[in-house]
Amino acid sequence: MLTETPLDFPFSWRGDRLPPEVEELRADRPVRRVRTIAGDEAWLVSSYALCKQVLEDPRFSLKDTSAPGVPRQYALTIPPEVVNNMGNITGAGLRKAVLKALNPKSPGLVEWMRSCAGELVDGLMREGAPADLRAGFADPYSAGMHCRILGIPASDAPRLMRSLDIAFMNSACPVAGARLNWDRDIAFMTERLDDPATTGLMGELAALRADPEYGHLTDEMLATVGVTMFGAGVISTSGFLTMALVSLIQHPALKAELVADPGKIPAAVDELLRINLSIGDGLPRLATEDVRLGDVDVKAGELVLVLVEGANFDPAAFPDPHRVDLGRENATAHLSFGGGRHYCPATALGRGHAEIALRTLLERMPGLRLAVPIEQLVWRTGFMKRIPERLPVMW
Repeated sequence: MLTETPLDFPFSWRGDRLPPEVEELRADRPVRRVRTIAGDEAWLVSSYALCKQVLEDPRFSLKDTSAPGVPRQYALTIPPEVVNNMGNITGAGLRKAVLKALNPKSPGLVEWMRSCAGELVDGLMREGAPADLRAGFADPYSAGMHCRILGIPASDAPRLMRSLDIAFMNSACPVAGARLNWDRDIAFMTERLDDPATTGLMGELAALRADPEYGHLTDEMLATVGVTMFGAGVISTSGFLTMALVSLIQHPALKAELVADPGKIPAAVDELLRINLSIGDGLPRLATEDVRLGDVDVKAGELVLVLVEGANFDPAAFPDPHRVDLGRENATAHLSFGGGRHYCPATALGRGHAEIALRTLLERMPGLRLAVPIEQLVWRTGFMKRIPERLPVMW
């Protein structure tokens, strides 16, 4: 066991630059002791090979990070049993329905995304610059898509969105408002199950209640699927899209290339996924057995944090990692969607969502740029995603 003083983690909430500690640790100590927001100790893993090992090794468990008495990154803002949400969905026999809902090729979804993106850009252009691209585009575009997938009215998006600032908060101690948010949103989704106008995934889940094969499912379990899909889905897609726009603005040559040739946008999305810093903390896993990780013996019961930005900027995996290379042969090998058993099931949806957004914005606003110096962006602190509070742009 190392006796050195643990480093405080996370290192920085800024999303416009890689924290200098990342490359220093990867080069010298790719498995390093840190102290989390909750005040507990953990192992921070920062090289691509070791991050991938943790994500793919079943001895590193996501489910067990919510167990009583284990070291934590921060206080839970959702019930402990919901932490392993996709595992719960699979165990309940709902995986097929959820994956179907997340398919970007589902009837009409692409057309809807194009229409929604276009309408939002129309609204921004009517109001004129400067405009907040996060509040005026990324957030409503992501929230609207998830309302459509769930089969609930888009007009319900604001009431669900207001929970996310607390639900994805990183706090050392329990957050009083988190339980209030959760109970309110579960009650709302439960009402949708009983609403004959509900379509989409929530409509399909409601119909399962008449099937004896699904008699083990309670309304609360079904409502939990809707609440978690909306929350995790919106915060992830909006967070990435917002940060992709920050990165794009920071790389004007890339933006000009995509304006000139929109056919390169899909390749650009993978590189923007790799270099984006929207994941504000490490992906947590708890060691269920003693495991040798690099030069360190991780003991059963210890917390391990996978530093995605460390892996994605590792020159051993991605040569010249700070360069945006649209021809990168292993462009999809980044860990921004996680890995192993908990690889994000919505990867195709997330890519399609971002591609349509970027295509629409660059076509309509080819001169898109920040309306303030990048140093004036205000970055949210104590949050699971690195995002600017506002993204003021002009075009």
